[in-house]
Amino acid sequence: MDVLQIAVVIGLLLLIVKPLGTYIYHVFSNEPNKTDRIFHPVEKFIFWLTGLKNRSEMSWKRYALSLLLTNAVLTVIGFTILRIQKWLPLNPNGIDNMGTTLSFNTIISFMTNTNLQHYSGETGLSYFSQMIVIMMMMFTSAATGIVVAIAFIRGITKKGGTLGNFFTDFVKAHTRLLIPLAIVVTLVLVGLKVPQTLDSTIQAQTITGETQQIAIGPVASLESIKHLGTNGGGFFGVNSSHPFENPNPLTNVIEILSMWAIPASLTYTFGRFAKNQKQGWIVFSVMSILFVAFLSLVYISESNGNPVLNSVGADVSQGSMEGKETRFGIAQSALFTTVTTSATTGSVNNMHDTLTPLGGLVPMSLMMLNVVFGGDGVGLVNMLMYAILAVFLAGLMVGRTPEFLGRKIEPHDMKLIAIAILAHPLIILGPTAISFLTNLGSGAITNPGFHGISQVLYEYTSSAANNGSGFEGLADNTPFWNIMTGVVMFLGRYVSIIALLGVAGSLSHKKWVPETIGTFRTDNKLFAGVLLGTVILIGALTFLPVLVLGPIAEYLTLG
Repeated sequence: MDVLQIAVVIGLLLLIVKPLGTYIYHVFSNEPNKTDRIFHPVEKFIFWLTGLKNRSEMSWKRYALSLLLTNAVLTVIGFTILRIQKWLPLNPNGIDNMGTTLSFNTIISFMTNTNLQHYSGETGLSYFSQMIVIMMMMFTSAATGIVVAIAFIRGITKKGGTLGNFFTDFVKAHTRLLIPLAIVVTLVLVGLKVPQTLDSTIQAQTITGETQQIAIGPVASLESIKHLGTNGGGFFGVNSSHPFENPNPLTNVIEILSMWAIPASLTYTFGRFAKNQKQGWIVFSVMSILFVAFLSLVYISESNGNPVLNSVGADVSQGSMEGKETRFGIAQSALFTTVTTSATTGSVNNMHDTLTPLGGLVPMSLMMLNVVFGGDGVGLVNMLMYAILAVFLAGLMVGRTPEFLGRKIEPHDMKLIAIAILAHPLIILGPTAISFLTNLGSGAITNPGFHGISQVLYEYTSSAANNGSGFEGLADNTPFWNIMTGVVMFLGRYVSIIALLGVAGSLSHKKWVPETIGTFRTDNKLFAGVLLGTVILIGALTFLPVLVLGPIAEYLTLG
């Protein structure tokens, strides 16, 4: 039954990939299509209102600069609102202003599509902040990731040296993709009893006669973009394990598909831009192989139960249910855990800190690889980065200048890719070591031994991968952790974006090289194997030693 549940959800995703991927292609191909009659008047008004009359094609540097400046302006606005939310409207529960370092962490977190939360949403934010800051950034950060992917795809598939216009792409990502999908998902969730209201907390009387305040709010609208935008920040502190955010197995499946749909469908969009659909399916297949392997590991680990409870003879017939909701069980919890960390969403319907050692290894490993579907846009770009690396390595082995989609890969391109690849482990492992060497960092660790190492490692891995989930045993709402993770989230987002836009800009200027009998094809099973091997090899060489110190050592000790 568990396997059938998982298979049905995966089957539903496969039905979504082609039509949604085709639609995304039509949105960003800049070719006339039927949707123009609906959306063009709205976009025309937005461009008039913002003064964006000249929307010419941009070089990669101008595209990147426009992206960074737009994100910076939104960050300043959001930070200001969090610091003065006490005096702003829609605050029926009288929530105070957010502290300085926590505001810094929160605003960086949501602008980078990480949504790491060192606060509890229902007590830390007013309705105004939830809607104007958090939801606004859930849309804009997701749109940023999507347009980066589109710009990168254009750079490696078209001629001309330009990547499109950032502002045109950014608006279209909202008007034609995220907002319409969010409206549909919101209405479905409301129909399934997810709250959507601006009323203050509900006062209820418990069976013992005590008075209880039950938090509510505009939950459904936040839930929709939270998952569609691979954001993950919950309206409530316990995220999608809260019955108001995720009341039943049906809403659980909807949330899984929502956060999985766009990252998966972008592989099909890539194939359409490349005018070779096999290219897209190869990328999708490699992502899927890795996904199924990790899903199998976490499902089997959690189904076998907690080794400690097993050793004392406790009943583990239902598996390791510690930290999980009975309404979801092992299958839906394992699937949610795998999807949320492969799609770098960060939403959780169970406590990752209570996963078995090998179960906890899975979300950490997925975030370390950061290419198994990934967040909206950036996951595809990261996998294409590995594809270019795989072509380069294959070219070196046969003594031929490597080519990818008809463009020669040269040392300049590989230097930028090396920066993106090396930055990821550096901003995970460096801060992890610093945190153990300082009292300010180590004082937040609530578990001794190997699990304490996993807590810290997970926090920085989640931050660097712009995921946002956490091993919640870490006492992380301190100035040290707010600032450290804020810096890691910032670097994890923008270093790779700038480097990979640079690669796209470089490749877009190169002449197309005709395919010959000696060309290493990138649309067949052989390349899928090479790409899969490259991802696993780089990931193992980079992160296996630290994983041995954390979850693997914990497993060996308990086992």
